Amino acid sequence: MSQVPFPDRDHRTALRLLPWSSDDGKPCFVLGDGNGPVSRIADEIECVQLAMAQQLLGHARELLECPRVSVGELRFLGRRLSEALTDALRVAESRGLPSNAHAPQGALRQTKTMYPPQ
Repeated sequence: MSQVPFPDRDHRTALRLLPWSSDDGKPCFVLGDGNGPVSRIADEIECVQLAMAQQLLGHARELLECPRVSVGELRFLGRRLSEALTDALRVAESRGLPSNAHAPQGALRQTKTMYPPQ
């Protein structure tokens, strides 16, 4: 019976959340040092997801400035923004940022309230 060798202590391996799910909706992971082919594909997909979110945010800002936006357009935009935020949070989790991170103390007081419009 052959055994799978343990990684060298000098060779760092980590479990990484991938930017896709299994067919039944469960999260997928890869174990490695971050330099393998699966990790490189995941990096590329995450870059595309973040770039798409950035473009969508620009579109959202433009659309929200338009006075004649329909309810259907806003719902569609809301769904796409929700998807983009979900992807961005998954990327953050994959890169090791805690999912329950709190804003720095006082950060909420420094933000400007945009709604209702003045």
